[in-house]
Amino acid sequence: MTEKTRYSDEELEEFRQIINEKMELAKRDYDQMMRVLMNQDSNDVDDTSPTYKALEEGSATQSKEELIQFAARQQKFIQGLKAALQRIDNKTYGIDRITGKLIPKERLRAVPHATLSVESKELEKKRK
Repeated sequence: MTEKTRYSDEELEEFRQIINEKMELAKRDYDQMMRVLMNQDSNDVDDTSPTYKALEEGSATQSKEELIQFAARQQKFIQGLKAALQRIDNKTYGIDRITGKLIPKERLRAVPHATLSVESKELEKKRK
């Protein structure tokens, strides 16, 4: 029996559904973060509570920076999911970019934008 070189169209559709679900959640989370960052969801009382303002500014700045970092990671995740959908369209999804072998389904279900198997990822880490 020859080794499979790509996932079947049915398998690719299953992955497309997983990715689309994750994309929907990721976009919703990202939009929520952006609304918070833009103060659109704010019931803020900044101008009515000057006493607490000075105390809260430090933690507000820190949490805003954390939110910005998280939003950037979320955006990168969305880009990774979009790239995965492109690979599905090209029928190259799930193929390890180093070995050319199929990435196990379990890994793709957990990390749908993966382009490396766990082994290849470990190898790449050791090289750096």
